[in-house]
Amino acid sequence: MSDASAAATHWQSALSTRWASESMRRTWSDAHRVGLWRRIWLAVAQEQRALGLPVPEEALAQMQSNLDRIDFASAARHEARLRHDVMAHVHAFGEAAPAAAGVIHLGMTSQDVVCNADAMLLREALQQLVAGMARLVDRAATFAATHRALPCLGFTHYQPAQPVTVGKRAALWGQDFAFALQDLEARLAQVRLKGLRGATGTQFSFMALLGDAAKVDALERGVCRRLGWPEEGTWPVCGQTYPRGFDAAVLGSLAVAAAAIHKCANDLRLLANLREVEEPFEKEQIGSSAMPYKRNPMRCERATGLARFVMGLAPVALDTAAEQWLERTLDDSSARRLALPEAFLSLDAAVEVMTDVLGGLVVHPAAIAARLQQELPFLATEDLLMAAAKAGADRQKAHEAIRTHALAAADRVKCGESNDLGDRLAADPLFKEVDLRTAFDPVRLSGRSAEQTDRWIATVADPIRRRHAAVLAHHPTLRV
Repeated sequence: MSDASAAATHWQSALSTRWASESMRRTWSDAHRVGLWRRIWLAVAQEQRALGLPVPEEALAQMQSNLDRIDFASAARHEARLRHDVMAHVHAFGEAAPAAAGVIHLGMTSQDVVCNADAMLLREALQQLVAGMARLVDRAATFAATHRALPCLGFTHYQPAQPVTVGKRAALWGQDFAFALQDLEARLAQVRLKGLRGATGTQFSFMALLGDAAKVDALERGVCRRLGWPEEGTWPVCGQTYPRGFDAAVLGSLAVAAAAIHKCANDLRLLANLREVEEPFEKEQIGSSAMPYKRNPMRCERATGLARFVMGLAPVALDTAAEQWLERTLDDSSARRLALPEAFLSLDAAVEVMTDVLGGLVVHPAAIAARLQQELPFLATEDLLMAAAKAGADRQKAHEAIRTHALAAADRVKCGESNDLGDRLAADPLFKEVDLRTAFDPVRLSGRSAEQTDRWIATVADPIRRRHAAVLAHHPTLRV
């Protein structure tokens, strides 16, 4: 049986086989996670030796040489016997580094390795999402600048409303992305290691080993330094784990980003139905197996579904934080192992999709203009009323005339005929002094849309572009 056939007989997540980026999949892989565990064990052993504990130099050398040479089959055999994944890897690491077998995990509880590694994973994953959201802001801003002054029909309640511009609408998407980016950056700045605190967070085991509070503090600072973390970058107090409320805050930030993507994708799906703006469509892409003419917005539909999944995971983290009894209970473990990776992988996949979509949007100005022209006379009626009053017409008579003409024109539109409200008003003596051409000018009726778009780009998007210039300069064209 081929590897592909063998894989097909067991459940595999589409996040790891189809959607999420390779970099995010690597971040949450078992190899990377256990590699971090080993780096933590090594850093602790190095600092313990520096503080006078009997850790052989050969032990450190063997640990260093086997940080990423992980025998997962051996660990699985140990776990089947021990029913404890961390201890299984302690034994597997000890087999790879026999001189260190007696000192690995010395004084530590499982969460001294797991929580610290998880914090490092969160930092890496958040950095990737921050970069991804910066790309979304950039692409939304580029699209907004290109179409800053192209008038289009605005909608409230999905009913025709005052005109906006295509660029202004894109700036709204970009603004949501920028807010989500800011939230993710705040979470990234708040990530802390648990530190070395022992079974209930009191550091009793390390006091027993080192016999001195100053040495215990030095151990923790040294381990932070070796792991590339600020020396004071730990939680001030904790139980056995770092506060699970932080996981909830992180998943909340991911949910905010997911909501921004969901809203943008839904808008584009609506506009695709109107044939005004469409996502990219490949030359040989099939929209429907039954209806060959179809050009379904499948990318945006996928992004919507992925974003919905991310938003649904946020309550899992809240429940986990709320259910941590006293110093710790183990029901956080299984939920976190699912919720954290899948939330990051799903949002990463949605970001990749929307980056692709926003980089290849197709705009149809003729369809946009036709829809706008069909509704424009109705949208200008309030302005016409004021213009007629200013020109000397009786306000109430003008109101009644516009109402009568508008209802008659609407009946024509509902029968599939053209909107003749402009012609009706031009023939009405009440409006002979009104400049109807100016009144029906879509650019004027779109208000300050173009100006607002420019201001958003200058004050929000451009600073983000400068802050993330290195990321934006190195991102390939996607087709996902």
